[in-house]
Amino acid sequence: MNKLHIMRTVCAVGVSAACAWGLAGCSGTGAASGDSNGSDSAAATVDGVEISESDVTAYVESLRSSYSLTDEESWGKSLAQQGLSVAEFREQVIDAFVTREIIRSHAADRGITVESSEVDSYIQQTKSNYDDDEKWQAALQQAGMTEDDYRKEIELQLMDKYLQESFATDEALSESDQLQYAQMYASAYDGAKRSSHILFSSEDEATAQDVLNRINAGELDFAEAAKEYSQDTGSAENGGDVGWDKTSSFVEEYQTALDSLAKDQVSGLVTSTYGLHIIKCTDVYNAPKTTGEDGAETVEITSIDQIPSEWLDKINESLKSQKQTEAYQQWLEEQREASNVQINEMPDGLPYYVDVTKYQTEEEGSGTDASADDAAAGADGSTDGTADEAAAEGEGEGDQGGTGDAEAADGSGAGAEGASSEQPAEAA
Repeated sequence: MNKLHIMRTVCAVGVSAACAWGLAGCSGTGAASGDSNGSDSAAATVDGVEISESDVTAYVESLRSSYSLTDEESWGKSLAQQGLSVAEFREQVIDAFVTREIIRSHAADRGITVESSEVDSYIQQTKSNYDDDEKWQAALQQAGMTEDDYRKEIELQLMDKYLQESFATDEALSESDQLQYAQMYASAYDGAKRSSHILFSSEDEATAQDVLNRINAGELDFAEAAKEYSQDTGSAENGGDVGWDKTSSFVEEYQTALDSLAKDQVSGLVTSTYGLHIIKCTDVYNAPKTTGEDGAETVEITSIDQIPSEWLDKINESLKSQKQTEAYQQWLEEQREASNVQINEMPDGLPYYVDVTKYQTEEEGSGTDASADDAAAGADGSTDGTADEAAAEGEGEGDQGGTGDAEAADGSGAGAEGASSEQPAEAA
C-alpha cells in the first residue's frame, strides 16, 4: 500500500480509532494542549464546543510521523498525489473531530450509554500489555494523553460501536439486490473449486500413503478419513472441507494440485510447508453463460439459486451491513445538519503547512488522481455500496481468504486468519 493510500485510509478510519486503540500521538479530547505555533485557537466549534487547533495539529503531525512523511518533500508529494491542499486535508481531519463530538453529544438520543465498568475492563486489558504502571504512564505521556483522556477515548469508541449496532435491521432484502450481487460473485468466481483435504505430518508418509490407497480402493470414505486422521482439526470436523479456492488463498503446492483435479477426483500425496495433504475436489462452480451474436460468452445470472448457498449467505450479510452503515451515516449527517458547526480558516504558521503546488504534476494539479470531495467522502466513513464497488471488494477479499466460504472456514485451514502448521492455507 503506498503512502497516498495510507493517508486516505487513516482519515477514513477516524480520529477516535487511531487515538484510542493505537495510543497514537494525539489527545483528541478537545482539551487545550498548546500547538507548535504558540497559539491555541479554535479550529472549529460544534454547538459551542471548541475543537482546538492544537489537537488538529497534533493529530496531523502524528500521521506524518507514523507514515514517515515528516520531511516537506514526502509530505507535499503525498498531498499532491491525493489532489489535496493542506487546508483541505486539515478540514478532513476537523470533520473527523466534528463527528466525534456529534457522537458524544447525541448517542444518548438513541438510548446509547456506556457503563464505567466496560471502560474499566478495556483499560485494564490495555494496561496488561505493559510490564508495570510506570511503563503504562510513559506510553500515555508519549502519546500526549492522560489516563483520563484515554478513558474518554475508550468511552467514545464504545458509543460509536453501539450506535452503529443500533441501526442493524432485519428488513427483508430485495431479490433484485441479491441478484445484482449474485451476478458479481458468479463473474468473479467462475471456475472456482471447492475442496477437502486430509493433513498428515511430513514424517508420517507411510500412514498417509496407506490412507490414500484405501480411499482409492473404495475401502475408506474421504470425509470419515479426514475426521479420523487429519491434523487440521478445524477442517477435520467438516470432513476436511476448506471451502472454495477463489474465495480463499491456498499455499502454492495445494492450489497447483487442486487445479489439476476434476470434481470428485483425489490427488496423490501433496507436500507443502504444512505437511502432507490428500486433496479431494468436491465441487466446481461453472457460472451460467449466454452467447452473444459475436460468439462471446457472458456470465448471466437470472436467479439467486444459480450460485452456491454459501456465497448467497455472504451476500446477505454484506447487504445487511451496507444498509446498517447507510442508516448510521444518514443519522450522522442529520445530526450534523441540525448542529451549529463552524470551521474556522486555517491560521498561518502551522508546522504541517507546505506549498503543495511545488509537488504537483500537470495531472495531479487537475485533480484527476483523487479529488478533495472523494477523500472527504472517505473521511466520514461513508460507503456507497454500489455493485461495482462491491465487486472490487469481493475480489480483494478473495485474495486474502476473507469472503464467502473462507470466512466460514477460518478455523478449518482455509482462511488467511489463524493459519498454522495444521492448515493448508496461508495469506497471499
